[in-house]
Amino acid sequence: MAKEDVLNFEGKVIEVMPDARFRVELDNGHLVVVYTAGKMKKNRIKTLVGDRVTVEMTPYDLDKGRLVFRHKGDSPPPGMRPGGARPGGPPRRR
Repeated sequence: MAKEDVLNFEGKVIEVMPDARFRVELDNGHLVVVYTAGKMKKNRIKTLVGDRVTVEMTPYDLDKGRLVFRHKGDSPPPGMRPGGARPGGPPRRR
């Protein structure tokens, strides 16, 4: 492998940690600590417990990684109703 090669894995966020870090369980059962990639910070993409994510890892350290993509789920986020209505109040005006 070349130095620039990275390994891509998919997993599920199981814990949110301080400093934009997450504990992710990969599909193969391995637990890793990942940090949010710069593009995700720049675009303010929020990641919650239970989200499916793609993680980039270097072959030199398989305990750390970079969270590069959050997969969209079929269901709306918890607390949101279909149609954009907020729980406990009228829809937002823009």
